[in-house]
Amino acid sequence: MHVPLEGTGPVDVALRRRAAAALAGVLPARAILADSERTRPYECDALTLYRQPPMIVVLPESEAEVAAVLRVCSAMAIPVVARGAGTGLSGGSLPHAAGVLMSLAKLDRILAIDPDAQTARVQPGVRNLAVSEAAAPHGLFYAPDPSSQVACTIGGNVAENSGGIHCLKYGVTLHNVLAVRGLTVDGETVELGSAALDSPGLDLLSLVLGSEGMLLVVTEVLVKLLPRPAVARCLMVSFADIETAGVAVAAVIGAGLIPAALEMMDQAAARMVEPFVHAGYDLDAAAILLCESDGTAEEVAEEVERISEVLRTHGATRIAVAANEAERARFWAGRKNAFPAAGRVSPDYYCMDGTIPRRQLGKVLKTIRQMEETYELRCPNVFHAGDGNLHPLILFDANDPASVERALAFGDAILNLCIQVGGTVTGEHGVGVEKVGQLCEQFDAATREAFFAIRRAFDPRGLLNPGKMLPSLQRCAEYGRQHVHRGQLPFSDLPRL
Repeated sequence: MHVPLEGTGPVDVALRRRAAAALAGVLPARAILADSERTRPYECDALTLYRQPPMIVVLPESEAEVAAVLRVCSAMAIPVVARGAGTGLSGGSLPHAAGVLMSLAKLDRILAIDPDAQTARVQPGVRNLAVSEAAAPHGLFYAPDPSSQVACTIGGNVAENSGGIHCLKYGVTLHNVLAVRGLTVDGETVELGSAALDSPGLDLLSLVLGSEGMLLVVTEVLVKLLPRPAVARCLMVSFADIETAGVAVAAVIGAGLIPAALEMMDQAAARMVEPFVHAGYDLDAAAILLCESDGTAEEVAEEVERISEVLRTHGATRIAVAANEAERARFWAGRKNAFPAAGRVSPDYYCMDGTIPRRQLGKVLKTIRQMEETYELRCPNVFHAGDGNLHPLILFDANDPASVERALAFGDAILNLCIQVGGTVTGEHGVGVEKVGQLCEQFDAATREAFFAIRRAFDPRGLLNPGKMLPSLQRCAEYGRQHVHRGQLPFSDLPRL
């Protein structure tokens, strides 16, 4: 079994009663959920393998109410877990059994759009896609576009440093946020970053982006907007084997070409998605690459020609260019609906997230296919090929304990493989509770202590989202005992680094 998670277990009923009474002094009754029937929907995020009933859920409607909740919890030494839309895939908003789960869903206003400065100031509960929709009349858009962008929120994107299919050219959340306003664990206001090109002092904004709610509770975000490209064209490229496709991806980048997006799906993923979306995918190909170019008409025409030449030289068996915007949308609908498509072919799925050097794509995907036999589970693959961010989809049955255990072991093995080939255990989903053990593998004790030192500078008692992201010495020791022989396969066919 996996290492027991910190902060999980039965809810302390007496503590819940005292906390609810204290919170009733700063929040209206409608903003406090304290009975199990009303808190049950918050017991997990999209990583449903891990569940913990919340002690209390609060739904503040303003920054002042957020600050008041934090002051109450700080005075009572009660942990606080901030939550967005719950679309996270690493258990980052898993509740604490003795803590308060703070939903920021009601802080959902777009406070200002400045078309001249090309910025938007938004609250954390604003949906990712809503920012681009609000900016569209000004010919602008917000670049990070996770597959869950119709539902995921900016606050969650900040917590996990989310990316999306266009992150190769436009960057992840880190590259598109100019400033944040947030509250410390004691309810004090902090503003980091600036609307200017630079800000005075240390770059603490970069620390907060991707910190998974462990340093601040973010209440406002200033995001960068970009001019919407005049033209976008998408290529669907077929390959006879996955390793050739991986080499071709590296060749495109090596040629000095940075497409707007460079996404890959293996045959299993394409065949899973096609009946669901009817995207027009080549189901005979071992792998398909979706490559998008955007810009002016002249720029796009030249880039498409150059990319096509590189891909043909490196083994592409077919290149289809979307004939119009509707076909382009269908190509991308298939990629963005891979997760719900998995739900049609399997009772449950476990979406992994590791990042590897591009040159290792073919080798790693080949090894994952071997792991399917070892763990007796299917694993279609969709991923951001341009930056090596893998999203294996392990298909399993949550009603079968043996299937669950094999799925978890399969996930461990994939993450360990990512580390072995010179990669990292996450690209955009975050660490949460899912990958805390792998942090023991990836970083030595001195580095982990440096992480804790940063956290203590913001939150000395560790009340904000405890048990996530940073592994304690005790947890690493327990992880080592339980995983010393788990998830290991011979990688003799992989090149030594």
